[in-house]
Amino acid sequence: MKKAILYVLFITIISCTMKEELQVSKNEAFVPYTPPVAYDTAIERGDAIVAKMTIDEKIDMIGGHNFFFVHEVESAGLPRLYLSDATQGVHLRKDLDDQLERSVAMPCPIMLTSTWNRQLAHDFARSIGEECRAGEIAVLLGPGMNHYRLAQNGRNFEYFGEDPYLAARLIENYIRGVQSTGTIATLKHFIANNTDYRRRTSNSIVSERALHELYLPAFKAGVDAGAMAVMTAYNQLNGEWCGQSKYAITDLLRKELGFKWLVMSDWWSVWDPEKAIKSGLDLDMPGEGVEGWPMFDQFGDSFLRSNAKRLLDEGKVAESDIDRMVRNIIATELAMELDQRPVKDESFLAKFEQHEQIALQTAREGIVLLKNENKLLPLNNPELKILATGRIMTLRMSGGGSADVEGYNWVTMLDALKARFGEQLSYVEAPTEEQIEAADVVLCATGTFDSEGWDKPFDLPEEENDRIQNILLSNNKVVMLVNSGSGINMSPWNDQAAAIIYSWYPGQNGNQALAEIIAGDFSPSGKLPITIEKDFKDSPGHPYIPEDEILYTGWDIDSDMSLPVYDIHYNEGVFTGYRWYEARDIEPHYHFGHGLSYTSFEYDQLKLSTPELKKGEKLKIHFTLENTGETEGAEIVQLYIHDHKASVERPEKELKNFIKVHLKPGEKRLVELEIDESQLSFYDEDEHQWKAEAGKFDVLIGSASNNILLEKTFTLK
Repeated sequence: MKKAILYVLFITIISCTMKEELQVSKNEAFVPYTPPVAYDTAIERGDAIVAKMTIDEKIDMIGGHNFFFVHEVESAGLPRLYLSDATQGVHLRKDLDDQLERSVAMPCPIMLTSTWNRQLAHDFARSIGEECRAGEIAVLLGPGMNHYRLAQNGRNFEYFGEDPYLAARLIENYIRGVQSTGTIATLKHFIANNTDYRRRTSNSIVSERALHELYLPAFKAGVDAGAMAVMTAYNQLNGEWCGQSKYAITDLLRKELGFKWLVMSDWWSVWDPEKAIKSGLDLDMPGEGVEGWPMFDQFGDSFLRSNAKRLLDEGKVAESDIDRMVRNIIATELAMELDQRPVKDESFLAKFEQHEQIALQTAREGIVLLKNENKLLPLNNPELKILATGRIMTLRMSGGGSADVEGYNWVTMLDALKARFGEQLSYVEAPTEEQIEAADVVLCATGTFDSEGWDKPFDLPEEENDRIQNILLSNNKVVMLVNSGSGINMSPWNDQAAAIIYSWYPGQNGNQALAEIIAGDFSPSGKLPITIEKDFKDSPGHPYIPEDEILYTGWDIDSDMSLPVYDIHYNEGVFTGYRWYEARDIEPHYHFGHGLSYTSFEYDQLKLSTPELKKGEKLKIHFTLENTGETEGAEIVQLYIHDHKASVERPEKELKNFIKVHLKPGEKRLVELEIDESQLSFYDEDEHQWKAEAGKFDVLIGSASNNILLEKTFTLK
C-alpha cells in the first residue's frame, strides 16, 4: 500500500510540473499463452495412452512419416499431423495432396522486427496461424529466431535481428499470436545456428555467458510465452550436434529454460541414434532418408525409428526413454485438444483479405529510411520527372529455402510505383547517361537474393556497384531502394546517394507501402534491428569461413557430411552488433535503432521514480515526447542501460525497453517505461547464474543506439 501511495504521488508531481494533462503511452503487461489442457493433466493422460501401446507402436511415433507428418494414434483419437514452414507465411508444398490453394506472402521477419511493434507481431503471427488452420497444418515450423551475428548469414531474413531484448519481446507476441489460433508454434533453431555456411558441419564454440546473454533470451521468451514445440539446430554446439546434445536439450532447454513440451530435430540432423534418444529429443524428423544424398553415404542409417529396437535389444537405451519421447509428443497434442477438434477449419479462409492488410501494415511500419539529404523525400511534387531503374524492380523479391512463400496478387516494385506516380514515372532497366541526367529524381533499385542453405556475400557484385556508381555520377538526386534480408556493403555508393530506403523483403503487397512512403502518404517509422557495417571485416564474426574455402550457392555442399567439421569461435563473447562497434570504437554506416522520419520529435522532462532502486522493486521512467513537425508520425523510443562499474566487462549500453508512439503534428504525450533488477544483470560464469551488482547505472533514452537524447543516473542498492 505504501509503495502504491508513493507511486500515485510521483505521477501527481509529474503531472503538476507539466502545466497540462497529457495522455500516457506505456506498454501493456504481456500475458503468456496457456494451452486448453494443463500440463499435468496432459502428461497424466499421455502416460495412460503410452502404457497401452506396444513397443512397435511407440517406436513408430519417434520418427516423422512421409517427411512432414507425425504419426497418428488411432486408439487415442489423435490424427496424423502435418508440419509446415515458416515464419513469414505458410510455405505450400506442391507435391502434397489437399494443400491450401494459396497463402499470403508476409514481409520477412527481420522487416517485422523493424516495426518494433509488439501488437503487430501478434497480429502478423495470428494471421499465419489462421492460414495454418485453414490448410490443416497442425504445427508451424517457426518462428525462426537465431541471433543476427553475421551479415552474410543466408537466413537472417527469417530471424529477429541482433538485439536479444528486442527479439524476445517480438517473439513472445509472435508465439501468442500463432497459438491463439490453435496452431502449434515451433521455436527454431536451438541453438547458436548463426550461419548457413556448411551448417551441418559447423561447430559453434560459445561461452556460457554469451549463450545466456545473447543466444538464449529469445528462446527463453518463447518458452515463457507458452511455445509448444522447439526444433534443434543443424550445427554442433561446443563439440556436439544440437539434435543429439544432452547439454543443449536437457540441461539448457528443459531444465534451465523450463521447456516441457515437444522437441524435434531439424530435417536430417541426427547422426547418433543412441545419443539422440538419451538427449531429451522426442521426434526425429523426417525419420527417413532420401536416396542419393551424400550425407547418408557417411553416416548410413542413423534414424531413430529404424535403430530403436536394436538399441533396446543391446541394452543401450531403455524402454522408459522411448516412453518419455512418445509421452511428450502425445501430451503436446492433448494439451492443444487435437483429440477433441479437427485441425482444419475452413472458416479462416474468409480472413485472407484481413491478412493481406496486416502484411501491408507491416511493410508500412517496417520500411526504414536510412538517409534523406536535403529532405529529397517525399516526392510529393506532381511536376517531378521520375526515372525508375534496376532489374529487381520487376522481380518477386523474397528469401529462399523452406521459408519461401509463393503468395498471390504480387505487386512488384515497378507495379506499385506506376500505380502511385502514373505518367510522372518512367522505367528503363539500363538507362543511358542522357536519360539519367534528364530525370529530376532517379529511383535506383538494388538488392540480394538470400536463402537457406548457404551464406551470401556482404558485397554486391562488382558490376552492380559499377551500375549504381554510373547513375550517381549522372544525377545527384538518386534514391537507392534496397531489397535484402540483412545488411549489405553500401560503401561504394552510400555517400553519393541522396536518399536510401531499406525495404527488406516486403511480401506480396509491401511494395505498395514503399510507393506510399516515397510519395509521402505515410511517414516512415521503421528502425534498424541490426547494425550495418562499412566493411565485413569490421564485424565481430569475421573471419569465419575455413581457410582456402569460399562462399557457395546450391544444396550440394550443405548436404555433404564428408566435409570436415570446422570450428566457429565466438571470440567476441557478449559483444555483437552495436555492443561490438561501440566497444571497439568502429563507426558503422548505420547504427542499431536508426531510422528517419518525415517529421521531428522532441524528448524532454526525464524523471525517475527514485534515485535509489532496491532489489525486487521497479524503476518507473517518465518523459515527454512531442511531434514538433507538420506530419503525423510514429517514434520508436529506445531505453538503454549503462553500468558505471562492473566486475566483468560489459557493453557500453544495452537495450532494456522500447515503445512505439504515434503522434499527430503538435501532439505531446507522457511516455512511461519501467525496468527492474533483472534488466541490470549480467550472467556470472563462476556462479552460473544472473547477477545484478549494486552501484550506479544510467538510464539512456533516445531514438537510436547512437542518438541518446535524455539521461539520468540512479543507484541500485
